Amino acid sequence: MRPGRPDPRGLADGALVLAGAVGAAVLLDLAGVPSPALFGGLLAGLVRGLAGRTPLDVPRPGLAAAQAVIGVSIGALVDPDTLAAIGEDWLPVLLVTVATLLLTVAAGLLLRLQPGISPVTGAFAMIAGGASGITAMARDLGADDRMVAVLQYLRVVLIVVLMPVVATTVYGADTGPGDVAEPTGPGWPVGLAFTAACVLVGFPLARLVRLPVPALLGPLLVAAAADPSGLSGGADVPAGVEAATFLVVGLAVGVRFTAASLRTVGRALPLALTLIAGLIAACAGLGAVLAAATGVSGLDAYLATTPGGLYAVLATATGSGADATFVLAVQVLRLFVMLLAAPVVARRLRPRPG
Repeated sequence: MRPGRPDPRGLADGALVLAGAVGAAVLLDLAGVPSPALFGGLLAGLVRGLAGRTPLDVPRPGLAAAQAVIGVSIGALVDPDTLAAIGEDWLPVLLVTVATLLLTVAAGLLLRLQPGISPVTGAFAMIAGGASGITAMARDLGADDRMVAVLQYLRVVLIVVLMPVVATTVYGADTGPGDVAEPTGPGWPVGLAFTAACVLVGFPLARLVRLPVPALLGPLLVAAAADPSGLSGGADVPAGVEAATFLVVGLAVGVRFTAASLRTVGRALPLALTLIAGLIAACAGLGAVLAAATGVSGLDAYLATTPGGLYAVLATATGSGADATFVLAVQVLRLFVMLLAAPVVARRLRPRPG
């Protein structure tokens, strides 16, 4: 084969894994699994990583593009009208958000008691909020993205399962169907142009100012600034582009699994499940504090402080008659605090040279 020409066998291998990821994502979506595209990519990549004779990885430009789109998707959640729902309660909301960050970092430090888990990996695995963003930036910040992905989405699945039960049994909510309203933006062509503009502006600016994980945080901040300034026109990342992005991130994590890393994850599950359960309970306690400090209902505060599963939380809020605007505002604020704090946490916890 001539140098520089693509290997047909490598291309066929990649196409087969991609097809498997798409098929798995479709089946998981039909089964109602949260983030089916990411799980589909993770599952197909895992099978390839364990069965393949030669290593396979997602090209670095593809992963950077996926990070950028995730950044735009998260940044587009910022809506001044929604965040205004916090109003005069901004201080207790901010304090509860910071307390949540500290709780998750403490849980991550406890997770490092499990052999084979570094402090930064433990912290990233437990950070509550923005599971897709945290997973996408984990490798760049020195964490084991395989462990981070498994434990982040294990928490999300547990929250999705437990949240309606808690809402009905503890708070007396009638959750109903709980479907989140369909987006009413200007359409996918404008959304695609908006996404491209945020990436093309945000990524170079982030590199210019030496922002950590520039591919994700640069577009995120540009997208977050676009709506308050009126430049976005209510545009969002098209659903198909977002699903493809999650698929790429899942594949990038999955193909790096080995038998040894899978055993490490398996050994960590008992301790991780205990810490996740404790974290969910502690966040419910913070919800009670938030309710007492702001006067919102116990259900609103519980849903607002639930550590993850944003869209499932909104579905429960709308189906139960809770204040979905307040819940979304608190959730989005925590999401931004967690993602922007992640590089700082990683820098503090990474071992220093020498």
